[in-house]
Amino acid sequence: MTTPASPADPYPGTTPGVPRAPGTAAPGGLTTGGTTAPPTGPTGGPVRERHTGKTIGRTVALALLLFVTVVLVLFVVFNTQSVDISLVFADVNAPLVLALLIAAGLGALVSGLAAAVLRARRRNR
Repeated sequence: MTTPASPADPYPGTTPGVPRAPGTAAPGGLTTGGTTAPPTGPTGGPVRERHTGKTIGRTVALALLLFVTVVLVLFVVFNTQSVDISLVFADVNAPLVLALLIAAGLGALVSGLAAAVLRARRRNR
């Protein structure tokens, strides 16, 4: 139940005897403690500012992903000829693109394992 506003009532439209936390907004936009309430969005939550740095970063990442995809497709299209690959125990005839992708995958695997070993050493010091 609310009471009508009186000249002596510091918080019009509130229930008498119920304390209000400092800094909270009273009905009508009045606040206690001299501060204003933070703005709220359409869902009642706080208004979020849009960070242009995140948007630019996502755009750059998307452009880079698109560029890498196009380069990989062109790489596959132009490297279809077969090549002889001499392994330690056998000779294999395979498409050049397959040989290059396997070599790149093995290089990434070795690099990842080396990074994991170094990280574990640093953690154990």
